Amino acid sequence: MNEQFMKEKPVLPLILSMALPMVISMLVNALYNIVDSYFVSQISEDAMTALSLVYPVQNFINAVSIGFAIGINAAISYFLGANDREKADRAASQGLALSLLHSLILTVGSMAMIPTFLRMFTSSEAMIALGTRYALVAFPFTAAVGVGLVFEKLFQAVGRMKVTMFSLMSGCIANIILDPLLIFGIGPFPEMGMEGAALATGIGQTLSLVIYLIVYRLKPLPVKIRRQYLAPTREMAWKLYAVGIPATLNLALPSFLISALNAILAAYSEVYILVLGIYYKLQTFIYLTANGLVQGMRPLVGYNYGAGEYQRVQKIYRSVLWMSGVIMAIGTVICLWIPDRLMGLFTHTPETIQAGGTALRIISMGFLVSAVSVTSCGALEGLGKGLPSLIISLCRYMVVIIPAAFVLSRIVGAEGVWHAFWVAECATAVISVFIYRKAVSPVRIGQPQRALHRQG
Repeated sequence: MNEQFMKEKPVLPLILSMALPMVISMLVNALYNIVDSYFVSQISEDAMTALSLVYPVQNFINAVSIGFAIGINAAISYFLGANDREKADRAASQGLALSLLHSLILTVGSMAMIPTFLRMFTSSEAMIALGTRYALVAFPFTAAVGVGLVFEKLFQAVGRMKVTMFSLMSGCIANIILDPLLIFGIGPFPEMGMEGAALATGIGQTLSLVIYLIVYRLKPLPVKIRRQYLAPTREMAWKLYAVGIPATLNLALPSFLISALNAILAAYSEVYILVLGIYYKLQTFIYLTANGLVQGMRPLVGYNYGAGEYQRVQKIYRSVLWMSGVIMAIGTVICLWIPDRLMGLFTHTPETIQAGGTALRIISMGFLVSAVSVTSCGALEGLGKGLPSLIISLCRYMVVIIPAAFVLSRIVGAEGVWHAFWVAECATAVISVFIYRKAVSPVRIGQPQRALHRQG
């Protein structure tokens, strides 16, 4: 397959061709998140709260897998742009081996610590039991998630976005279908409750991996996983981790944030912990859609950067920023228009619906401006500049929002936590502009640098 289209096709059609399949699959993924939580909420409100408490650990596991896969994607895209197929193969092969190692460590560690983790936020033994039951079924699928993500980024790096769309959508749709069957025991299926929700998720993730393996076998890619390259080398491991570690921390920071906010909100009522958990399920519709654009952008900026097409990198960034802004604006309108109805999908308690509606109205004030930090982080990761991307995420998820939530909650109560979201987004957007411009300043020089790059 010829990847030259990544630096020859007009920018807007190119972004749409790469990003649209990912946006569609992310929308389906968001729908799965909502449906999965909806069916869990039908078990009991305690079950939904337990799922909210497990979420930070589950998110951390996904963050490690996705973050390292982003490092693989960035390395492959860069080497393809530089026309170095051997190193692209090495990046894919060593990335797979290291991802399997990460998965083993995460599976054992997360299963061992989950009961202790849950006791940090609740004294309810019933809630701890529900969360533990879910985790002990869901976490053993970590290896399937990790390997699936390696292949996802491999297909994305060579522009095969439709394959990743089909694979992700198939897994999500299977999960949506299996959720009610396994949770409530419909037809020949046993009634499994929380374990059923976890098993449905795991089966969906495994199906996605199986599809990747079949397509990889039947339709060979220009980048291949080769047995002789599986053993990690210092040079390639450094290249992968240089982006993978900051990307992992970027994605893991929401887990730390949620845990910190849960600790603040627990002083007021467990209702607010439930509201925060529901919010993070609902916001996936907005942020996963924007993430679809970012996933389409990463291989494009990486390839063009490797090929020395610096002005084109900037055009791609600006176009994705504009499109992300449109998505965030739509999300803002929805959250301001029907927040109570959205919360009502997961709870029938008037107190929770009212508190949740207020939270959505306040938090959504920061959606639009968050497009700046989301797009900047994705572009920097695609360029292989993991540290600047991490600095932006640290500001967004820790440095600004946690102190703001603590201080504001002391002034206006639990609602202060919700105000901290838009305060953090506004501050981080300003910081993102400065960090991005400084990090990519050689890119902005344009044509003279491109010629120098090619001569080198």
